Amino acid sequence: MSLPINTVAARAKLKHRREPHWHRITKGFYLGFRKMAAASEGTWVLRTTSEDNTKDTYKTLGDYQELPQHQRFDAAIAQASKLVEHIGKGGITAPKTIQDVCENYAAHLRQTKSEKAAIDVERRFKSYVLDDARLAKLEVSKLTPAHVDTWRKRLASRTVKQGMRGIKRKETGYALDKLAKLRTPSTLNRDMTPFRAALNLAFEEGWVIADFAWRGKLKPIDDADKKRDIYLDKAQRTTFIGCAPQDLALFLRGMAMLPVRPGALANLTVSDFDKRLMVLSIKVDKAGTRTIKLPQSTAALFLDTAKDKLPNAPLFSRECGLAWNKDSWKYPVKSAALAAKMPSGTTAYTLRHSVISDLVHGGLDLLTVAQISGTSVRMIERHYGHLRGDIAANALKMLAL
Repeated sequence: MSLPINTVAARAKLKHRREPHWHRITKGFYLGFRKMAAASEGTWVLRTTSEDNTKDTYKTLGDYQELPQHQRFDAAIAQASKLVEHIGKGGITAPKTIQDVCENYAAHLRQTKSEKAAIDVERRFKSYVLDDARLAKLEVSKLTPAHVDTWRKRLASRTVKQGMRGIKRKETGYALDKLAKLRTPSTLNRDMTPFRAALNLAFEEGWVIADFAWRGKLKPIDDADKKRDIYLDKAQRTTFIGCAPQDLALFLRGMAMLPVRPGALANLTVSDFDKRLMVLSIKVDKAGTRTIKLPQSTAALFLDTAKDKLPNAPLFSRECGLAWNKDSWKYPVKSAALAAKMPSGTTAYTLRHSVISDLVHGGLDLLTVAQISGTSVRMIERHYGHLRGDIAANALKMLAL
């Protein structure tokens, strides 16, 4: 005969034993209370019985020591009931760790996106998630907001390495010991994204009951991309480019004539530009591949940079012949911006923002702007939609009677 476990007095009368005392929740599900010694607070367990009664599975719920004795049964039955509902919807109760969550997300990217995307998140997880052995081994069902908050604060306090291996000091003008800095809000948002996505996937696949542990703690920082607010008009862009060395000036001219990311422009090779059709193929970019038909004035720059180069050579290269990258252009761009007396915080990306701003303000439809920029209409509307005000006003003016 089963004995009651729903009151403190009833649990005090139970015999100490390994086998829990069971309370039936519903068909096939039982809440158990195990007390193996007089000094023990006892632990709570959920038992699931298969439909043919051939196999039982167990899920430890904890001891609820943070609660008074008289509240522990109610807390355990509430947690067990959530798990019963979770299982009924196809969720799992097998223990899955944070490492499993990360590996599952990487496998998901291999199937849905690319090997490159999977390798990138694996590198990120190894660097700042799985480097904490205790967090890596933690069951995701036991993840709490406190765990996530501690992880986020640890990540925010870590310096960002600028990846200057192979870059000589004379190319930057800066000592290597100055190249480490704390994460900016924008960088923190970017670094949190894969972990949040991995946890969300685990939730979607029924590995956990709820996303409460990280929903609030991994929320992106608002207005993190403040540098996007810096706008350079055409005169300022010309001055900015004029203060750059010749090889960098060509690269910045490309940025000032196309709404592409600096990395996408830097990864272009001569073979990506069709001289006959004047079509540029963007192949290496986080938005995927796309083609852009160039006007004659823009194509002239690309014809000049491609002249006398082999098909696999960088379309925009440094004086040494190597392709540009974020580490090689960062400090020369900073020096050029200072020399040109540009607004503080001006970067290569500022040119992209300025170009997109001109396209939107000039009346080009947002879908086309998004397509050639390699982003979504939603992102264009979010950051540049306010620039459509004058266009709308002029359109309304035409309706006047």
